[in-house]
Amino acid sequence: MERERKFMNKKYDFLIVGAGLYGAVFAHEAKMRGKKCLIIDKRRHIGGNIYTEKIEDINVHKYGAHIFHTNNKDVWDYVNKFAQFNRYTNSPIANYKGEMFNLPFNMNTFNKMWGVITPKEAKEKVEEQRRENYTEEPKNLEEQAINLVGTDIYEKLIKGYTEKQWGRSCRELPTFIIRRLPVRFTYDNNYFNSYYQGIPVGGYTSMIESMIEGINVKLNTDYLKDKEKWNSIADKVVYTGPIDAYFNYKFGVLEYRSVRFEEEILDCENYQGNAVVNYTDREIPYTRIIEHKHFEFGTQPKTIISREYSAEWELGDEPYYPVNDSRNNELYDKYRMLTKEEDKVIFGGRLGEYKYYDMDKVIESALKRAKESL
Repeated sequence: MERERKFMNKKYDFLIVGAGLYGAVFAHEAKMRGKKCLIIDKRRHIGGNIYTEKIEDINVHKYGAHIFHTNNKDVWDYVNKFAQFNRYTNSPIANYKGEMFNLPFNMNTFNKMWGVITPKEAKEKVEEQRRENYTEEPKNLEEQAINLVGTDIYEKLIKGYTEKQWGRSCRELPTFIIRRLPVRFTYDNNYFNSYYQGIPVGGYTSMIESMIEGINVKLNTDYLKDKEKWNSIADKVVYTGPIDAYFNYKFGVLEYRSVRFEEEILDCENYQGNAVVNYTDREIPYTRIIEHKHFEFGTQPKTIISREYSAEWELGDEPYYPVNDSRNNELYDKYRMLTKEEDKVIFGGRLGEYKYYDMDKVIESALKRAKESL
């Protein structure tokens, strides 16, 4: 109770709702400009969905694999102020009914799929498959995927995995999802085309701790349960929670995809030889297995794996991925119009802006908003 009074009696320039990446960046920028901030979060920890927890001396990505990547040198230099980044390169493997394929789709993939060796042979094979089922203006993920890589790659490596991930037919999913998958005719297993890539040594939690050093933080605190009370202690609020929840679902509930994990400590040094293995057939219920030690080239005697299951999201579940289809985007636009009436509140982040953000884009957005507001 005494601790609660300490927070409530103090007047802050900014109340930051959410101790994730957006909130941490904004809070750091505000502190650097002499502003007094309080960060609150309803979870028991800081870091949002990039939270890592040390178990068996392994930094476990508790909310799924997060690999930092960007082409923005300013953003890369920014995060390197708070952590040293290792050389990790995202090179996932796909397991389709016991067959192993390299991702993203590259010459290693095409060689395993069709036995082709040269880029010319691979291009001819892909072009042949694309031509057979080409759609001039793709309207869904299935059409988009076949346009990119043809039917074999789509059927073995995209269809089952994506339908498990999103809980709906590829014919009902928007095209933008598959645009995030690079296709290349080189023997290059680097998933991203980004110039800068890596994972903070010691985990993301320590990076967030560095960002918010010297800033008051209160965890296990649900802002929406007593919004007026919390608003009264700060001149401005930075809200990074779900935008529809802020407005008490006035126009209806925005949809998300959710994820659940089965974590297991194994008494072996190396379970699968790679940080991420996707399971692309529908028969296996999980979408992938993450072996966390490989993110930091660990040599610990034990290993920790997480089986990742995609799940239908219901109100009250942890939201992960916005479902940016036409229905939800139209609904978000209605809420976005309401934010213009909230002069005291800045809405930001993946949930506050209802956007499928990579981490570098979250930082770009937070820095831009901080520059405008401070």
